[in-house]
Amino acid sequence: MLTVLFLGDVVGEPGRTAVIARLPELKSKHALDFIIVNGENAAGGRGITGKITIDLLRAGVSVITTGDHIWDQKEILSFIDTEPRLLRPVNYPDGAPGSGSIVLETAKGKIGVINVQARTFMQPILENPFRAVETAVTKMREGTVNIIVDVHGETTSEKIAMGRFLDGKVSAVIGTHTHVQTADEQIFPGGTAFLCDAGMCGPVNSILGRAIDPIMNRFISNLPASFPVAGGQVRLRGALIEIDETTGRALRITRVDKPGPGEPALAEPEPKIDIEQAHSPEQT
Repeated sequence: MLTVLFLGDVVGEPGRTAVIARLPELKSKHALDFIIVNGENAAGGRGITGKITIDLLRAGVSVITTGDHIWDQKEILSFIDTEPRLLRPVNYPDGAPGSGSIVLETAKGKIGVINVQARTFMQPILENPFRAVETAVTKMREGTVNIIVDVHGETTSEKIAMGRFLDGKVSAVIGTHTHVQTADEQIFPGGTAFLCDAGMCGPVNSILGRAIDPIMNRFISNLPASFPVAGGQVRLRGALIEIDETTGRALRITRVDKPGPGEPALAEPEPKIDIEQAHSPEQT
C-alpha cells in the first residue's frame, strides 16, 4: 500500500512554518511514502520563491503544486526550470517555463503528480483543462498507474466534473484554491479518490488566511486595500490517501485537520469512504 499525504494551499509564513515543523511527525505517524503540498500562496500569501521551495523540499515534501498565483513572485520565472518538483498548471500553452507534471520513484514504485488549473471564474484563462490533463494522464500511465491530480479551481462543479472525468484513470483527484476544506471525500466507482477542496494550511482566525478587518472593509466599501496574512492559531488541512500501488486504485481517503506546532489537537475525522463502501449501490 502506498500512503500519500496531500496538504492544501499553504498561506504565508504561518502556514509554511507549521508545515515544516509538523511534517517529520506526520511522516512517522502515518508511515507516509509521498507528500504533496500546494505552495502557491506560501510567499506572503501570493506566489512562492525559490528559497521557500527549497525549504519545503528539505522538510520532506516530495512535490509542490501551484495554481493561478504561480508567477506572482517574479523570480520564479527563472527558478522553476531548475527544480522539476515545483509544478505549474499543465494547461499553460507550450513554451511556458516549468512543467505541469512529474513522475518520481518511491520505495514502493513510481508515482506521478499532475497539476491542472480550472477555467470557471479563474484568471488567467488557460487551455482546456480536461483535454490537457487527459493528454498528460495518457502519457503518464505508460510509466505508472499511481497518479495524483491537483485540480486548482474555484467552482465545485468543475472540480467534481474533473474527478468524474478521470475516474478509473488516476488514483486521486484533490481540489485546491478555495482554502475551505470540503466534507465530500469519497472513492468513485472506478477507484479514484476525490476531495473537492483540501482546504488550507494557515491561520484559522482569518478570511482564507488573510487578516479579517481589511477584507470585511473591502466588501463594505469597495475600496482597494492590502490583505496581510493573519496571525494566531494555525491548522494544517488536506487529505490522506491510501493506494494499491499494483493497480493504482485508491483504497481509502481521509480528511486531515491537524494543529500547528504547540497547539491543541482536535478530534480527527473518521475515515468516510473505504473500498467496500465505494462500490456499494449507494455510491454509484
